[in-house]
Amino acid sequence: MKDITYIGEPVSDAATFKLLPFDMQSFMLQNNGLVAYYGALHIRGCCKEPLWHSIRETWDGPNAFWRNYRNVKRSDLPFAEDAVGNQFLMRRGEVIFLDAETGEIQPLGVNFSGFIEGVQRFPDKALDLGPVGQFMEYGALLQPGELLAIYPPVCVKSEDESFELTRMPTEVRLHSLAHLYKQIIKLKPGQQIRLRKDY
Repeated sequence: MKDITYIGEPVSDAATFKLLPFDMQSFMLQNNGLVAYYGALHIRGCCKEPLWHSIRETWDGPNAFWRNYRNVKRSDLPFAEDAVGNQFLMRRGEVIFLDAETGEIQPLGVNFSGFIEGVQRFPDKALDLGPVGQFMEYGALLQPGELLAIYPPVCVKSEDESFELTRMPTEVRLHSLAHLYKQIIKLKPGQQIRLRKDY
């Protein structure tokens, strides 16, 4: 991994660690999660603190993804996220991608080891590096525990092609995305809406 800005402390959540696939356990013993590519990828760790880095918090906490997204199962393991809050989850040994705006999921056809190898070999294809790159052009750097908010949301077609990037605490961004998703699933295809920032 390149451009690492955070590495988790050694494993402190043994109960969660025991539930991970063997290849993920091996990774966690070397690096208990990390933030790489200046924030374009955050791999969570088996820890009790900080909460933004905890696999357990997003897997079984009060704001776990399966509680907010109808396409996410309780057994889906949310082990990583990109810079804008989209999620990578493990389902029956396969990595799936969750679009956190729309709730749509996409199987990636790889296990954890394959995912890590793909990111390391082809980060520009495996990850969306654009938002972080543009944010850095502003002279800013995404800090550990932060995600980028995109306004207007990517899933919304607007007349103006420009967009804003704002950094915010991870928990705030994830809450905002879940709220957006819950509004979107009520809409009909092509329905016009008015957007209001909730941050």
